Amino acid sequence: MESVSRDGGRSSGAREAIVVDEAKVRGHLDEVVRSTVEATLNQLLDEEADRIAGAETYERSSERKDTRAGSYQRNLQTKAGEVELRVPRLRKLPLETAIIERYKRRESSIEEALIEMYLAGVSMRRVEDITEALRGTRVSASAVSGMAQKVYGQIEQWRNRTIMGAHAYVYLDGIGMKRSWGGKVKTVAVLIAIGVDREGYREVLGVAEGTKEDAESWRSFLRHLKERGLKGVRLFITDKCLGLVEALAEFYPQAAWQRCVVHWYRNVMTATPTTKVREVVAMLKAIHAQEDRREAEIKAAAVAEKLEAMRLGRAAQIVREGAGETLSYMDFPREHRRCIKTNSPLERLNREVRRRTRVVGAFPDGQSALMLVAARLRHVAGTKWGTRRYLDMSRLREQAMETHMEPTTTAA
Repeated sequence: MESVSRDGGRSSGAREAIVVDEAKVRGHLDEVVRSTVEATLNQLLDEEADRIAGAETYERSSERKDTRAGSYQRNLQTKAGEVELRVPRLRKLPLETAIIERYKRRESSIEEALIEMYLAGVSMRRVEDITEALRGTRVSASAVSGMAQKVYGQIEQWRNRTIMGAHAYVYLDGIGMKRSWGGKVKTVAVLIAIGVDREGYREVLGVAEGTKEDAESWRSFLRHLKERGLKGVRLFITDKCLGLVEALAEFYPQAAWQRCVVHWYRNVMTATPTTKVREVVAMLKAIHAQEDRREAEIKAAAVAEKLEAMRLGRAAQIVREGAGETLSYMDFPREHRRCIKTNSPLERLNREVRRRTRVVGAFPDGQSALMLVAARLRHVAGTKWGTRRYLDMSRLREQAMETHMEPTTTAA
């Protein structure tokens, strides 16, 4: 082939122009990287198996702890593409390798993110695009739907598991979610229960869909908890939801009821002028600063009289009618009172749930809302929230013995 010379003429002796196929070069480099990653991981697996066994393959050594038993194949998605691993087997010892576990955790986190996006209503096209960016391979709509259905089954199994042991303190509340219904947006309630077991650890006891926070929804939820084994309840901590107190008396008549102090303060504030709020709040806090229940009841009566004198008759009425409902926690160990006089432990959990569901807007149905809330609660339960001791329950057992009450293991 001729090439053009500097003076514009033709020179048959000039070197031919070289055309580079960028796609082929890129593909070759990708394959080199992928095969290098595959070879490196397999070498690391062999070395780790040798380390656990205490000797290399066929090596005679007094340090040997185990021998090889072949290997098995498994595919693994990496940033370099899919690689094929030869995972060694040992005859006695388990090969718990951090190499695979790290990638398994990465794959698991990606799958959980995909499912969360799916449940949150992200478009399937967007889910596929994000999957391709994260994994280098595209996940089809049917695959994402299949993963979600698999997780649905796991969540349902977790929701309906048997409740083991006794739970002396149980917190109840509901979260309102928006859902589409016949072209209109309506509210559906997701009811949540958490408890403190006899060792002092918190546990998510139940989560269920309710049409709204009414008596029938609470009855159904409490029945669900009792049938699964909730027992030993000494105190329920809740807001004064419609029908809830009556339902508690029906299913757990021996348990006491504590009305959330913070919610009660807010109820009093609805009947208090803005200019008087700080003064009235200080008066209410003085009620719960008393040493025992009798002193608190005396203080509540005095506060009601003072509110009458301040011409806050409606606020005084709320104090007279509801103060006693907020003092049940005083019958329990002093060390526990700060944690059981309000519904704050569950409120904080609800805020985390709302943060994760706020972006959804309106769910397509109540089941989707329930699944996303339950998925988040199950995740939180596995963190420090559920694995760190919340209360020292030995004092409650001592109090039960001192007052000749039944121990917390007795069913309510």
